[in-house]
Amino acid sequence: MRSNIKTGLPVFVLLTFCLFDSGLAADSRIPFQVGSKKFTESVILGEMVTLLVANQGVPVIHRDQLGGTRILWDALLKGDIDVYPEYTGTITREILAGEGLRGKEDTRRYLSRSGILMSQPLGFNNTYALGMKEDLAERLGITKISDLRKHPQLKLGFANEFMNRQDGWPGLRQAYRLPQNDVRGLEHELAYVGLLSGAIQVTDLYSTDAEIAYYHLRTLKDDLHFFPTYEAVLLYRSDLVGRWPKGVRAMLGLEGKISGSDMIGMNEQAKINKVPASIAAAVFLQKELGVRVQAKKESRVQNFISRTREHLSLVGISLGAAIVLSIPMGILAARSSQKGQIILGAVGIIQTVPSLALLVFMIPLLGIGSAPAIAALFLYSLLPIVRNTHSGLQTIPLEIRESAEALGLSYGHRLWMIELPLASPAILSGIKTSAVINVGTATLGALIGAGGYGQPILTGIRLDDMALILEGAIPAAGLALGVQGIFDLAERHFVPKGLRLALGE
Repeated sequence: MRSNIKTGLPVFVLLTFCLFDSGLAADSRIPFQVGSKKFTESVILGEMVTLLVANQGVPVIHRDQLGGTRILWDALLKGDIDVYPEYTGTITREILAGEGLRGKEDTRRYLSRSGILMSQPLGFNNTYALGMKEDLAERLGITKISDLRKHPQLKLGFANEFMNRQDGWPGLRQAYRLPQNDVRGLEHELAYVGLLSGAIQVTDLYSTDAEIAYYHLRTLKDDLHFFPTYEAVLLYRSDLVGRWPKGVRAMLGLEGKISGSDMIGMNEQAKINKVPASIAAAVFLQKELGVRVQAKKESRVQNFISRTREHLSLVGISLGAAIVLSIPMGILAARSSQKGQIILGAVGIIQTVPSLALLVFMIPLLGIGSAPAIAALFLYSLLPIVRNTHSGLQTIPLEIRESAEALGLSYGHRLWMIELPLASPAILSGIKTSAVINVGTATLGALIGAGGYGQPILTGIRLDDMALILEGAIPAAGLALGVQGIFDLAERHFVPKGLRLALGE
């Protein structure tokens, strides 16, 4: 075991560093980065920008489905992305709420102070609305939002972001004095499933959603005019004009070119007819703008290979770094009860932070992409390894420790030659637990642009496509089982034979 550890650990650490370094190098070669939120319309608009920019010979990448407004806005300010589609109502009511902005020119001037420019409107207004099934609304006599006051028993379900926005549920409830208490947050795409099943009866809609007509929903009139105008625009960094003027001119060609019916039609193609967003965008650009672009479409095999490589990178780097740090931390915790309480307490507290929250906490420090995902996965991997290393060393019989001391062995020799081999079953068990948890948690990295198996899962949820969800879920489960099998084999290699026999193997 001693020689295996000596030769294997440096090689593993070196490979980990090379993988991480190569990932950063790849990112640095991408000068024009487009972002989009995790709903279909934003992805389609992001694809349009990407195709137009690429058509000018500009190297470009689309970081799609990055999450909600705040993640995209913060990424834009930090320079992790260069441009993303946004809506005027969201800018004034959510991003710059409380600034008292009046009109687009006022907003434009304020944004410019932060180095952000705003395009002219793209041509359509995608405002918020409330909707419910047509037959239920007809039976209850509900045509406008204020009618909801007469039906406090109705179950409401809103997108998670809508639940907390200034222009969302809190302000709407106050403005209309709505009495409903059964209100829950969920993914926007899942709200339609909830409406059809009866789990919820009212939800928030985007006025350009194709599902409104497809599912025969009634849009309730905003009789108090609570929701502002949400004209689609592009927010982009001012330094982009100097870096890639041709790309900027190309994407600004979308100004005033997309009507509401155009956008509904593209949403229908993507959501209802399952046409890839890039194809829907390319067809529109050619038909309406006369721009011939080539939409890149990868096969399922290519997607699988790409996602597997990304997922293995996330898991391998974070787990490798956790192993390198956790085992010494566990050893230190075992040597001193006082330090042990502090160390175990600290890693235990980290484990209690929800995984999605931890990912978001990392964004201000590391931006978006693989780096914050790796950092969060690394922190989540610490507890099982530290705890098992600590308990494995603590449970070594006192007689063995005393015998080693009687032989005159130094602490280092006792640790390396006796204690770590005896604790190796517990240590490997902790690593195996961390690895399996890591594989599953890594799927959340797709929310911040880290890719991996979470990407098809996220897309499948957005498109209500079970096949896409399984395309990510099944490989993730298979990888978790594979990792567990690998560590079972590693246990036979690293754990001394006598211990394996004693454990009944």
